[in-house]
Amino acid sequence: MAADQNEIVEIFTRTRALLQGHFVLRSGLHSGHYFQCAQVCQHMDAVERLAELLVAKLKGYAFQTVLAPAMGGLVIGQEVARQARVRYVFAEKENNVLVMRRGFAFAPGEKVLIVEDVVTRGGRVVECIDLVRKAGAVPVAIAMLVDRSAGQARFDIPAVSLLELSFPTFPADAVPDWLAKIPVQKPGS
Repeated sequence: MAADQNEIVEIFTRTRALLQGHFVLRSGLHSGHYFQCAQVCQHMDAVERLAELLVAKLKGYAFQTVLAPAMGGLVIGQEVARQARVRYVFAEKENNVLVMRRGFAFAPGEKVLIVEDVVTRGGRVVECIDLVRKAGAVPVAIAMLVDRSAGQARFDIPAVSLLELSFPTFPADAVPDWLAKIPVQKPGS
């Protein structure tokens, strides 16, 4: 593992963001591991460093605005925007669908970077891409802290991540015995 990868894993471990147990993910899948990025977000030195590493991976992308889906992408999205010195907006759930509220809007042709904390299937990222396009703006790339999709989350725009770690996930009707013996937690995203 490269030095920056070791540093990123150390940050997640130190801040107790990488959990082990039996978890139901936002996707509805079950897993023995969970990235609780909210734990990292308590520590602004860690958020600042993770954003610094992420911004460095975005050098080839020109964007004017960062869009983050609530809740997971809020803190890292804002810090990425701060370090990149661009505008920051967020989308939030309304009837379980992401929408732009609070007067946030995009100008036609505005170049938008979508920032998320953890991607398993990429549903919220796809919703953000759709929001940007429906407004006539241009989604240029996706930046995420952790891609845990094992290459399954695919988008029609470039995506970069700090860490690619995937652990097995299971549908509710196919949870293995070893995992079923552990009490279920649904920590939220």
